[in-house]
Amino acid sequence: MKIRIRGNTIRYRLTKSEVEKFCETGFFEEQTNFASAIFKYQIKTKKDISALEADFSNNTITVFFPEKNAENWAVNNTVGFDATYTTEKGVDLYILVEKDFVCMDETVEDQSDNYPNPKA
Repeated sequence: MKIRIRGNTIRYRLTKSEVEKFCETGFFEEQTNFASAIFKYQIKTKKDISALEADFSNNTITVFFPEKNAENWAVNNTVGFDATYTTEKGVDLYILVEKDFVCMDETVEDQSDNYPNPKA
């Protein structure tokens, strides 16, 4: 799973196997190990929400994903989901979770588990 953060925008991109595991279990997590701390980013299904939500605590970003949207995401053509979530402090946070496609330009990154690019 890749994460991109810019200002009040969070974007997760998941490969095929990550989407499949997430849809099966309702959870997926990655971590980055620094000298002084471990930074984690995860996605979890949550009942009784209709749009993406997010939180940050204990060095972990958690994106909450509506449980009903995870049921068939691994096998349907939906690319992703997005929402603007207003935090308890009244700040808008834009969240985007999407399937990771093979890049059109040259890259040294392993893309063998990415979705085929529809523009190719």
